[in-house]
Amino acid sequence: MNGSTSMKKLVEALCETFNAENPTITAQGQFTGSGAGIEAVTAGTADIGNASRALTDEEKAGGLIENIVAIDGIAVVVDKANTVTNLTMDQLKGIYTGQITNWSEVGGQDGSIVVIGRESGSGTRSAFEELLEAEDQCQYAQELDQTGTVMTTVASTPNAIGYISLDVLNDTVNTVSLEGVEPTVENIKGGSYKLSRPFVMATKGEISEQSAAVQKFFEFIDSEEGQEIIANVGLISAK
Repeated sequence: MNGSTSMKKLVEALCETFNAENPTITAQGQFTGSGAGIEAVTAGTADIGNASRALTDEEKAGGLIENIVAIDGIAVVVDKANTVTNLTMDQLKGIYTGQITNWSEVGGQDGSIVVIGRESGSGTRSAFEELLEAEDQCQYAQELDQTGTVMTTVASTPNAIGYISLDVLNDTVNTVSLEGVEPTVENIKGGSYKLSRPFVMATKGEISEQSAAVQKFFEFIDSEEGQEIIANVGLISAK
């Protein structure tokens, strides 16, 4: 497998258990970004392309199949000293497009907002900008290449804001509610939290057309044990 860094925690957890139970098969992931994962499976250098976004019509037309294995929320985070706890989607869009530049404009303390996001080609960035209806409009102070790096940078940068995959969230940062709704599994499953996206394991052709080893891996994901792993890493089952 190759692809999304946001899917690293899930992929490594699945591989660890799957490999222990299937000693004749080795499942392993590389984490080079969603775009690179799609390129790898298209070129045949990976069996599975991991993407933390939906596939495009063009990618599907090229023969890729969108196998959604889980649903992830994108959490908006700020440093622990920030007093802002809620934003509207319009305010969030205003911050990321450069229309809102000071926390005092959204009810916070005076301070220039440091806008942090992911690099071009990131599935998290693509999903975030699409859900925010701000494709190609965002103005970043820093563009970072891993979701975990975004969190550590926000945690250590006064007045910073960033977005991360929900499953890597920890207490080094504060989450911001959107339209009064917190980024929780329950709210994402219920559809009230606006920033959520699919975790896709793309294959070239249907799963039934893949090697026996790849088919066995997807069977494992669908099993009770695989579904438990999805829940344990903070994601929502797509079943």
